[in-house]
Amino acid sequence: MTNAIETQGLTRRFGRFTAVDSVSLTVPEGTVMGLLGPNGAGKTTLIRMLLGSLTPTAGTGRVLGHDLRTGAEQIRQKVGYMSQRFSLYRDLTVAENLAFFGRVYGLRGDALAQRQEELLTWAGLADQRRTVAGDLGGGMRQRLAFACAILHRPRLLLLDEATSGVDPASRRRFWDLIYDLADGGTTVLVTTHYMDEAAHCDRLAMMNAGRLVAVGTPQELRESYARGGGLDQVFVTLARGRASSEE
Repeated sequence: MTNAIETQGLTRRFGRFTAVDSVSLTVPEGTVMGLLGPNGAGKTTLIRMLLGSLTPTAGTGRVLGHDLRTGAEQIRQKVGYMSQRFSLYRDLTVAENLAFFGRVYGLRGDALAQRQEELLTWAGLADQRRTVAGDLGGGMRQRLAFACAILHRPRLLLLDEATSGVDPASRRRFWDLIYDLADGGTTVLVTTHYMDEAAHCDRLAMMNAGRLVAVGTPQELRESYARGGGLDQVFVTLARGRASSEE
């Protein structure tokens, strides 16, 4: 099986602070990989390096066959990205946001119009096409951002705490969309704080204080940490470890 992501000793320092510390990770194509850890664990910094928007201090990595240092532009053309912050244009309508980002990704004319209609229906936003994005509820805003991130049919989708602050019903709908993509062969790397979301992933990678501390399926990690209270206890342990490292 081909790997969508491969890193070896990937490291990023900011002055004396090491945000990501020698992370070696592989994500096979078609996998939904969860990246789990407390605030400050290094998840977002790792995502930014995988996007090619942040140069590693040390180590190597390849995304969809392209080197992180020399192939950043090619990576960005093939990868979709969505963060927890609503980054679209609040004063544009739903349809106008899709049209704008479609042009950014190189879509034009009938191809753009067709893709726009597909995503409006798929994301359940067809009835909101003329609604200004800033007037949407949290769940719908995230669905719009999600649709904009996949306009160009990316082979890899990076979701950085994309459901943070969204109600449970909207999160379930969001994960239905993720599964649809994964069933079609898209690789998904998602960072999350939610244990129920972690359990839905094919595999999990756990980070703490910039380091990768565990990798496996949710079932494997449950069994590994069963005596300590299961996966929930793992999260508590990671959070405590981060807190003690900052004291």
